[in-house]
Amino acid sequence: MARADASADPERSDAAGTPADWQIVVPPEARGGLLSVGNFDGVHRGHAAILSELKRLAKKRGVPAVAVTFDPHPVAVLRPEFTPALLTTHERRAELLRAGGADAVVRLPVDRNLLAHTAGQFFERVLLGAFGAVGVVEGGDFRFGKDRVGDVSTLRRWGRPHGWTVETVEAVTVDGAPVSSSRIRGLIAEGAVAEAARLLGRPHRLAGTVVSGEGRGRTLGFPTANLAKLDVLPPAPGVYAGRATVDGRNYPVALHLGPRPTFDAGPPTAEAHLLDFSGDLYGRRLAVDLLDRVRGVRAFENAEELKRQVLADVSAARRIATATPTGESG
Repeated sequence: MARADASADPERSDAAGTPADWQIVVPPEARGGLLSVGNFDGVHRGHAAILSELKRLAKKRGVPAVAVTFDPHPVAVLRPEFTPALLTTHERRAELLRAGGADAVVRLPVDRNLLAHTAGQFFERVLLGAFGAVGVVEGGDFRFGKDRVGDVSTLRRWGRPHGWTVETVEAVTVDGAPVSSSRIRGLIAEGAVAEAARLLGRPHRLAGTVVSGEGRGRTLGFPTANLAKLDVLPPAPGVYAGRATVDGRNYPVALHLGPRPTFDAGPPTAEAHLLDFSGDLYGRRLAVDLLDRVRGVRAFENAEELKRQVLADVSAARRIATATPTGESG
């Protein structure tokens, strides 16, 4: 693809001065496509609308639909103390982006060299140079380049000589407010996982590695899988109804997150009781789709009172899981 004359636009006069040690390898199937660039954390309903339009326009032009994700989040590089908790891992994000219509997903490694690119440098070296893009589909608030000075109107102007397609997609609103990753994080942090699922378009998925616990759940008659190394933002402490898939079969789950004040048993835990399951999960990664909050954390007078409450929790988890179509856990 021919390089535009950077001197023709004062905003792109620095396009040749790109950081010398920055590079990205773009797979062949992602070159020459229509791009959507962003964090895509959560791959929520707003992202789904962008992906749908990306797929439609890419098919119209006969080119691949390419989702380009930033990893890690730019804030993690610039101001690590303000890094937002993840809603999805990169692997899960890529899976959801492909399911939403992307033909290819490319991780754009974020470091200070990439973030030093001005808008002109990003356009020339990343979008035109590395990807050979034929255009972009973005939300109306899309910004790019150092200090976020580039926007959609910038891309329209710079892309015109290259025959670019530049389209924007209106924000999706739920209950009168735009769907956003930050809004979803707020809901999950409050424990409002059912409300978060409405914005995501599916339940929030929490995964961890099953490790040995104290075995107290088994003595109560409710053996649990103790999850360590949780990979994304957990909700507020409480008991949650969920669903897990093990070896191709779905199981209702009663998940306890947080402290165990009845036993004063150390730090917060994540304990999943899989209803109707029998087997060994130690060492495996277990993913739980969170459907709704059953109750908060509280202390009980004794083990018998706790056992009665756990029985009620399990009954509620079964009822919620049964009432929620499995297609909503995708």
